[in-house]
Amino acid sequence: MNAGFSEEALIEQYEAMGISRPVYRYAQSVLEDLKPRFEQIDQVAEYNQMKVIRAMQEAYVSEACLHGTTGYGYNDLGRETLEAVYAGVFHTEAALVRPQITCGTHALALALMSNLRPGDELLSPAGKPYDTLEEVIGIRPSRGSLKEYGISYRQVDLTAEGGFDWEGIRGAINEKTRMATIQRSKGYQTRQTFSVEQIGELIAFIKSIKPDVICMVDNCYGEFTQLLEPSDVGADLCVGSLIKNPGGGLAPIGGYLAGNRECIENAACRLISPGLGREVGATLNVLPSFYQGLFLAPAVTAGAVKGAVFAASLYERLGFRVVPKGDAPRFDIIQAVEFGTPEGLIAFCEGIQAAAPVDSFVTPQPWDMPGYDSQVIMAAGAFVSGASIELSADGPLKAPYAAFFQGGLTWHHARFGIMKSLQRCLDRKVIDQIPFTD
Repeated sequence: MNAGFSEEALIEQYEAMGISRPVYRYAQSVLEDLKPRFEQIDQVAEYNQMKVIRAMQEAYVSEACLHGTTGYGYNDLGRETLEAVYAGVFHTEAALVRPQITCGTHALALALMSNLRPGDELLSPAGKPYDTLEEVIGIRPSRGSLKEYGISYRQVDLTAEGGFDWEGIRGAINEKTRMATIQRSKGYQTRQTFSVEQIGELIAFIKSIKPDVICMVDNCYGEFTQLLEPSDVGADLCVGSLIKNPGGGLAPIGGYLAGNRECIENAACRLISPGLGREVGATLNVLPSFYQGLFLAPAVTAGAVKGAVFAASLYERLGFRVVPKGDAPRFDIIQAVEFGTPEGLIAFCEGIQAAAPVDSFVTPQPWDMPGYDSQVIMAAGAFVSGASIELSADGPLKAPYAAFFQGGLTWHHARFGIMKSLQRCLDRKVIDQIPFTD
């Protein structure tokens, strides 16, 4: 124990923040069992930290790279170097990293719309895609969808055990199959997240049947949780958002695509304009946050993974179904907790919001969020609006009423948020009692 430190002082600090002693003691008992697990998480973070530094050094990042451009953005040294850094981190031929990409859904839509042509077919070999992609694809009618442009869609659901339906995938691949979209994280589903190794096996299987299929991985929430990324195991495109893991909590906007050169050039021409491509796109004043956010991303992601493991272990011991389980391997930062009632989901989100440094006084309410087929409640008291690498939780108001928790720029904030969610569930009688601790 550090000189001058008193656990009693810490308990009193938490009490001042609305955490009762029984909640603190229960949480502390859970944490004692997680120390070996947290050491493993830190080892992954250290490996990925070295990977990021190496990519920055090999790309010759300099102070001049931190100055942005205006207007057309011609000859933007910082932008071009940053894209070389991302290509180095993901071990790809090229990358597109731009503030003009507004969110993860935009990045995914860009990847799909730039690399598919009328008459092509998109295959989802891992079941239903994330809700907001349904309108991009045309599963739900929407203006400007792939379906409107004559691009068809085929889906192969997962097996009852949550695995890939290998024969179903074999049967779905045909002469029109041009691209496969693979969602790494669970989205608003309570399935397991796919590991990089599982994704690699799926990609190898698809390409053994039809080698020219472009395999795109929705990498949102998964970056830096393992030693490898999907691009290390055969993905032609890795796609994600900078207000999730790779932005490190500093990027105020943006998305990335990392992959083979042709796919990246196609995406650049779609994002900007044919004939202009990657040569245009001012970075204004965002480059310092993009670079420093990526530098911090492995450590920030590790804190978020610890928070997910802690949340799973804490709620699992109380009898709730959690996905993944507390002792399961981690391949993203998302933790699902099924409450079975809207009251439980709402109370959990209220607790997360109350723990925020920004807008802690706001009470989250379910609302008709664009792109979703049911009301959604979101707790997001963040420095960057909607940044899910920051402490946040959300979920659709439909069975099984699962809360999807993620983020925390620091482990200590994630810990506080989870305890606050438990306290709110106790106060709202969603949970009757917690195990007695001395």
